[in-house]
Amino acid sequence: MQYRYIWDDGRVTAFRRPSYNSNGNSFDFQGRQLSCEHFNRRVVRWEHDGSMTVIADSYDGKPLNSPNDIVPHPDGSIWFTDPPYGGQIPEGHPDEAGGPSNPQGTFNPLIGAPNAGAIGGRKRELPTNTYRWDPSGKLEVAIPEDQLPDPNGLCFSPDYKTLYVISTGKGPGDTGPGGDRKIYAFDVQGTKVANKRLYTDMTVDGVKCGPDGMRADVTGHLWCSSNAPSATPVCWCSIRRPSWSGASACPRCAPICALAAPSAIACLWPAANRSICCKSRPRAPRRADGLALAPAPRCMPIMAGHAQRTG
Repeated sequence: MQYRYIWDDGRVTAFRRPSYNSNGNSFDFQGRQLSCEHFNRRVVRWEHDGSMTVIADSYDGKPLNSPNDIVPHPDGSIWFTDPPYGGQIPEGHPDEAGGPSNPQGTFNPLIGAPNAGAIGGRKRELPTNTYRWDPSGKLEVAIPEDQLPDPNGLCFSPDYKTLYVISTGKGPGDTGPGGDRKIYAFDVQGTKVANKRLYTDMTVDGVKCGPDGMRADVTGHLWCSSNAPSATPVCWCSIRRPSWSGASACPRCAPICALAAPSAIACLWPAANRSICCKSRPRAPRRADGLALAPAPRCMPIMAGHAQRTG
């Protein structure tokens, strides 16, 4: 299920039910919602009249894995990542028996989800790529798995000249080492990207964190939600250039990140109990070199509840 938080009066209301394990969500430049449906292994767009358009559900004749995060570009294109994390019960549904995420047939994907596989693929068939969808309808691989495995969160810089992509850990069905839990930057050159470089290794105070979702604000700060070892508080990370400029602790693993308002940022925690948290982002003081000394206020929960099976 998708919820929405109404800033004017603080109400939390149901927005879309079911959401089919929609993970990454965004809005295009016409105000239409874009959703990555893990359960149905596809990317969809919700039109203003309430109808739904399938943006992508396959590549080269094979079903997508489980689209994860999504961002629009001013040229009308849509960029999204396609890791394998939806091929498991908590985030979608396992492959049918014999599939890469269920090779021994241990899991029955239909238990609790009798429509599993009715829409979208029944098993993983593609590497973990990052894609660009063109307004003409053409889907192309923007970043292949061998260049950046297990892509997860992604976002553009405010001028759309840089694409940031997170490489997360090994996913279900991966045969290689998987991602490395780092953030990489690419130069955007028309419909392509080039000049891959490490942006941050996500090590904070000696602790290796696991980035998931991120967004860039209008000043160029990169806001990243992350998890960390169980003995370490989860960090909200405000990054300016390749160095940390601020962080704050959150009560649980926070994988989804969004700029929710000019003075706030919001995140979502999965697992049995799901919560939405708001972090105040007051105007930051500046250093002599112009970098923001971002404060680290505490997070304020604005909603808590229980996730549904196909939420």
